[in-house]
Order: sequence, then structure tokens, then C-alpha cells
Amino acid sequence: MEQQPQQAFLLRIAPSGIDRFAEALKSKQVIIGWSEAEGLLNPSLKFEQFRDIIGEAYYTDQNNLRKAGYAAGNMWRFIREMRIGDLVVVPYGREFYVAEIAGPATYDKKKVDDDTAYRRPVNWLTKKPIPRDRAKSALISRMKIQGTSAYASDLLPEIHECLKRAASGDAPNFLEKLQQRLVDETLKELHEGFMDERRFEVLIQQVLVKMGAGEARIIARNKDAGADIVATFRVANAISQTLAVQAKYWRPKQGTLGRDVVEQLIRGIEAENAALGLVITSGEIAEEAGKAAENYFEETGVRIELLDGKQFAKLLVEQGISIPAGL
Repeated sequence: MEQQPQQAFLLRIAPSGIDRFAEALKSKQVIIGWSEAEGLLNPSLKFEQFRDIIGEAYYTDQNNLRKAGYAAGNMWRFIREMRIGDLVVVPYGREFYVAEIAGPATYDKKKVDDDTAYRRPVNWLTKKPIPRDRAKSALISRMKIQGTSAYASDLLPEIHECLKRAASGDAPNFLEKLQQRLVDETLKELHEGFMDERRFEVLIQQVLVKMGAGEARIIARNKDAGADIVATFRVANAISQTLAVQAKYWRPKQGTLGRDVVEQLIRGIEAENAALGLVITSGEIAEEAGKAAENYFEETGVRIELLDGKQFAKLLVEQGISIPAGL
């Protein structure tokens, strides 16, 4: 039998909004919610049947299948798509852990009241947490998942690199220290250099083009409906995806960005009929903004990614993008 390639997933272990990570770590399991939807382990179920079981258990008050479908997608990944040997990245505060799937999904009726009945055995590959800032910017972004789980197979090299560093004692090497200094200097330049709102938009525009956007246009202030920049990316030279960007040039003394920035961007997403939203700031983003983005994703299926100043500076360094002269 041909061995299937290793996959990777991200998983938040907080069923019903309650942190269950300590239990998962101690029991050598990963845990997901939707426990009242009994019977999902039946291998003969098709996705629609899977979704209907969850809908009957949790979403009978909804006038469409969006929330049931969202929940079913998370459970389908957990039960059907995760395989023995796959990796699971579990974000936890400002750190993260990595586990390897060790067996099939199980259902424990005694755990229904705790909403932790669905579980999978794992081997925890990291005995100590890994600081998020030791990961590359793409993995950091994926760890800010909106929802319970996400695919991460495209980030397997980054995950293995983090595991290798952790196994070696987790001491930053010369290149890591150098990169961190460059990130710190880039962030300092964003805050203290010759930067303002307009220059910040131009910088983001240039970054998007370098990262593959076929077009990235800055919206005139008098026509701004919530998006400062609209970029177009082509997938496989066939499908065009529109990205709406809210650019917030923010200095530390201005505090953190709250849910208002997400609400502004939502208006821009809807005005531009965009498939994805992105907030980029030179400052910090409050947790309430992340909650607003998550709520919008659950309601509409449209993701809003959030990049704070440190993450944006890290992206600039990793991509070899310098702040152009004149900005």
C-alpha cells in the first residue's frame, strides 16, 4: 500500500469557548467540540449527512445551512481527513505546541456534558511550548485561525523547522538573532522614520505586487468605502480573487486597534465583492478585533486576516522587501 504524504493542520482546543488544552496535553489527545452530534464516526456518512446531524443537534434555529456547514467542515477534517502520522499545530496564547496523530477519532459519551467527547490520540512532539515569534510570518498568520481548525500542509517545512529548533534546545542561532534584529529595526523605522498614512499604503501596495498581485490599487480617500487598497490575485491563471485591504498606520502611543477597523473593512469587502479581507497595521491589534473577524467568518465564510506591526515587519524581512527610498 502506497504511503500517503504527511499532512498538517491547525487546531484550537477550546470547545464551547472553554480552554481544554491542559487536559489535552495531559491525556495525550487532541479534542474538538460539537459533542451532542453523536454518530459522526460512522464511516458510511456522506458530508451532507454529516452536516445534517450537526445541524439537528445545534442549528435548528438557523434559516440556512451556513453554520452547520462550517461546523461540519471542522468535524470532517478532525474525523475523516486527519491521518495517523499527520501533524497538528495547537496555538496556545503567545506560544504553540505540535503533536503527531497516533490513532483514529473516538467518542466518549461520558464527556458530552463537557463538550469534549470527540478526541484523537496524539504524541506531543514538543514538551515545552514554542514562542510564536520563532515561527515564520506565514505560520504565525495561520495560527490566528478564525474558527476551530485549518489546513496547514503547505506550511510543513516551516513546522518541521520549528520542531528541529525546539529539539536542539530551542536556543536562537546567529541567523535567527540577526533576523530578529532586522525585524526590530524595520518596526522601529515604520514607527519613527519618514512614514505616514499615505506612504504606508504605498508600501503595502508594493508588497502585494511583489507577492504576486496582478493589480493593487490604492482607493482615493473620497471613494473609500472601507477598503484602502484592492488587490487582485490569479489562481492557476484561471480564477481571479479580490482582496480588500484596510491599511492602518499606527504609532505605539495611539494604543491598540479594536473592532472598528474590522467593521470598516467589512464595508469595503462588501462594496468590492472581495473574497478575502486583510488588515495591516504598524501598531497592535486588540483581541476584540480578532473576535469580530471570527464572527464575520462564521456568518459569511469570508476570512479577514490580521497583521500587526511586528508581523508585518517580519514579513518584510523574510521576503527581502526593503522600504523604498522616498517613502
